[in-house]
Amino acid sequence: MRNKYFIIFITCLGLFILLPPLPEQASLTSVFRLTEEPAVIVQGTSGSALTVNISFGDVEVEQWIQGLSKPYPLLFVDMDWAERFPETVRLIAEKNIPVGLLGVKGIVYEQNTPLFTQQLKRFETTFGVKPLWFRTVDEVFPQSLHTQLWEAEVNALGSSVVWRGGDSPPVIEGEILSIPHHRDDHILLTELKKVYKGRTFTTIEDMLFKTTVKTKKIPE
Repeated sequence: MRNKYFIIFITCLGLFILLPPLPEQASLTSVFRLTEEPAVIVQGTSGSALTVNISFGDVEVEQWIQGLSKPYPLLFVDMDWAERFPETVRLIAEKNIPVGLLGVKGIVYEQNTPLFTQQLKRFETTFGVKPLWFRTVDEVFPQSLHTQLWEAEVNALGSSVVWRGGDSPPVIEGEILSIPHHRDDHILLTELKKVYKGRTFTTIEDMLFKTTVKTKKIPE
């Protein structure tokens, strides 16, 4: 009887050692379509999610990222900016902060079709993964661009509210707040504490994977 249990134990131990480890949750959601047809996600149904578009900033941005705590906002990063500040990119990776690809104005993709593919490759080279999220800087998604996004299995994410400072916007259930941080369009990142008052933020993944998303169609 003891020999029987010993053989079972050895067999189970061997299977445990030989079987490959389960992938982390992040890798399971690295590429995933959240919509069943071409659309831009603009809102969930509950909670609040914070997104920040970054194409400008050095020390201030790095210090702000160092001070972030969970639940983290979703950072949309411009690739020119990311390639200029590899230490900040490394910090984002070390803290496992969710990051998406920030593009240029939507109309540019109609004039320069290969641009999205080029940006996507640069993102993968810099961050080591394909982005789950993409946003143009003006949240305009031409049909030709969306076709590329759909084929690449990258989700188009807009926002419910763009906040550029001043009084905190009223709370909307399921809202996706967008904060621009560009050379000619930015606020002090310390001002973000205003939007935290009266809100309980969650990650964009928790909001959208657990609830029904609200979308708008891509213009033809």
